[in-house]
Amino acid sequence: MANHYVDKDMEREPRPGIWMSPEGFRFWTLIGIVALIVIAGFNVYELRRRQTNLDRQVQQLANATGVRLVNSRVSSTTAGPDPTRIYAVRTQGAPFLGPEKAPIRIAEFSDFQSGYCAQVGETLTQIREVYKDEVQIVWKNLPITSIHKNAMDAALASQAAHNQGKFWEFHDKLFANQDKLDVDSLKQYAAELGLNTTQFETDFQSSDVKKRVAADMGEAESLGITGTPTFFINGRMLVGAQPFSDFAELINAELQRLNIPIPPAAAAD
Repeated sequence: MANHYVDKDMEREPRPGIWMSPEGFRFWTLIGIVALIVIAGFNVYELRRRQTNLDRQVQQLANATGVRLVNSRVSSTTAGPDPTRIYAVRTQGAPFLGPEKAPIRIAEFSDFQSGYCAQVGETLTQIREVYKDEVQIVWKNLPITSIHKNAMDAALASQAAHNQGKFWEFHDKLFANQDKLDVDSLKQYAAELGLNTTQFETDFQSSDVKKRVAADMGEAESLGITGTPTFFINGRMLVGAQPFSDFAELINAELQRLNIPIPPAAAAD
């Protein structure tokens, strides 16, 4: 006879929850694997992002000093401009020094907070003194914002000054005060130079000025420029704060091509 009290009095073993079942184990294992993949992917992305930023800064430093990176990952991934090619650089509306129709046009992509850009200023002055009306120097904005926090504001302010015909005076002021390029200082320089400060502040924040700077930066990227200063001498590229002799070599070659006499001071150098 069956014992009817056995099942009735015995406590039944509880059924395992879904998380304790084989299906639940597989489910949570899969979730864990997916989470690990996501974390690993993020780490790889962050590592590559930091490496890219480091590569860019190394290339900028190399370009500024005129150093060529050989057999390096940076040199293979960041080719930069081709020194054998003649590039077309937009100069319409950009600030310039020298005759409008000078036979030699030097387009300078530069950054007001760069020490190398400040350093090459003396060389550019020497070029103007030696070649006189044969040379025109054109300014192109390329603020390297990844390493120069005030470069963008300085570029915008210079264009605001350009709107009032005082770009080069403002240009000189900024390079003479590279350690003070905050917005308040920029406004102070505008006042010292006799600019209409109300108009200056309006232009400084205007979309037109921002588009102008952005256009220069976009052009620099399309040309393959990765650092400042970078020059184009009648379209021929020269990178870095190079000495007068390096500029003279390219300028003299262009003068010869155009059948224009080379100034004695340039030939002697």
